[in-house]
Amino acid sequence: MYQNLVNYRKPTSFQLKETYPLPPYSTVIGMVHAACGLTTYHPMKVSVQGSYHSRINDLWTRYEFSGAPYEEGRHSIKLVSRIDHKAYGAIKGVSTAELLVDVELLLHIMPEDETLVPLIEGALKSPPEYLSLGRREDIVVVEEVKTVNVTSQQLEEKKYLPYDAYIPVDMFLEEDIYMHSTIYQLNKVYKKIEIKKGVHIRQWEKVRVYHVSSGTWLEPETTIWADDDGYVLFLV
Repeated sequence: MYQNLVNYRKPTSFQLKETYPLPPYSTVIGMVHAACGLTTYHPMKVSVQGSYHSRINDLWTRYEFSGAPYEEGRHSIKLVSRIDHKAYGAIKGVSTAELLVDVELLLHIMPEDETLVPLIEGALKSPPEYLSLGRREDIVVVEEVKTVNVTSQQLEEKKYLPYDAYIPVDMFLEEDIYMHSTIYQLNKVYKKIEIKKGVHIRQWEKVRVYHVSSGTWLEPETTIWADDDGYVLFLV
């Protein structure tokens, strides 16, 4: 897959919308479910790898709503509630978003129910509407979709990674892989929704991963999962 400009927003960033270097697992799983028209969660494992050319900052319109009553001179937008018919204030301003440029992605998707494989392949080749990954406007260009076989292998020599990748911290022993990395806690799926004071809260299942750069290598005699094209998978 290819994307021209994209933001995979970190949930804790607001004034500056920072981006992850690759899409989180939850974002990929959400795209797959949307493309297939699946309305309930179907368990699946995914492997996320990719690269980008550079980062830039772009301006975006930001709206702040605190629930305070509307005050002329303080708020730039007046919102009238359909419930209590009271006027509330919002502020319109400018903020900054961090964007990745010329993103190339290598995604592996392995549903727990293998009968879904043809559905996923067909949906990604001919989606019902345009696919996006990240923000709604971050359109995806699908360059290739195919079904591959995955096998367990033991490396006979060093294996260099052609792309950046998310690798679960417990997938390899320290002596199996040579890397310089950043550790992220990424969302995968949410377990339940709680309602607190009328607010919906998603309780996320998180995965602790290394983000490693292209050129990272796996040592000989390391056991890996690889596809027909020789790409190593880091399934979560």
